[in-house]
Amino acid sequence: MSKNSPITKTFTKIRNFTSPLGLIGLITVTIIVLLAIFAPWIVPHDPFAIDATKRLIPPFWVDGGSTTYLLGTDHVGRDILSRLIYGGRVSLLVGLFSVIISGVIGLLLGLLAGYLGGTWVDHVLMRVVDAILAIPTLLLVLVAIVVFEPGLITLIVVIGLTSWPQYTRLVRGEVLSVKQREFVQLAYTLGAPHTYLIRRHILPNVVSSFIVVATIGIASAILTESSLSFLGLGVQPPDITWGGMLNDGRNYIATSWWIATFPGLAITITVLAITFVGDWFRDVLDPRLKQGGEGNE
Repeated sequence: MSKNSPITKTFTKIRNFTSPLGLIGLITVTIIVLLAIFAPWIVPHDPFAIDATKRLIPPFWVDGGSTTYLLGTDHVGRDILSRLIYGGRVSLLVGLFSVIISGVIGLLLGLLAGYLGGTWVDHVLMRVVDAILAIPTLLLVLVAIVVFEPGLITLIVVIGLTSWPQYTRLVRGEVLSVKQREFVQLAYTLGAPHTYLIRRHILPNVVSSFIVVATIGIASAILTESSLSFLGLGVQPPDITWGGMLNDGRNYIATSWWIATFPGLAITITVLAITFVGDWFRDVLDPRLKQGGEGNE
């Protein structure tokens, strides 16, 4: 791989750029991902097991708590820690795969609109994007969830299909800028095919901005999933979600605060960690921070 390629420059920039918050976010996200992957082997108790004799046990540091249940139990005796670990699997799945769906659609349509900038195709796509962006994403998701049966797959698809306009607008703007550069104009003048221009010259120079927005989009999707699950319109029981755990604990917040507090903290920490990583990527990939070269010439 050429040392002047955008990918090589990106990794060089990452090695040379340090960010305490970015590093903390990356470590936190890595831990959460590993916990989610190995959840069946590391949870201390069966997260689905109900035991009425163990209900509402507080965390181990509170009077009445037990080291057997480090974070306590909920109103039906289920272990909070085990459910938190399993709940992370759903949140990460929704965040990752919904962004893959919306990102692929947004990237392809953004490349098309930007490359054909000024044509009827560009105008039609942008008007559709404007119309969708004018409606709050959560409202669109709520309407779609009401129409279709709530569930994990439905939630992933719905969030993915309602979040692509932001990627389309971003990529289109980047493409409009990149295609005016000298190396792209020269390749076009020499008769390079359109597919070659997009694949070789345009796409590598817009992908960095796309990665930044997609990373932060994962955090947004996790928040959307948690909100819907809290309302009972997201992933349905017996699947475990942090939003569903919040809903379980809302009636006990005054007496058994740990039922809702720990899933709330899990959502907050996860979203903040992903946001820190996204901000770090933004600083690393920001063209204004590059010291040498201008893209893939």
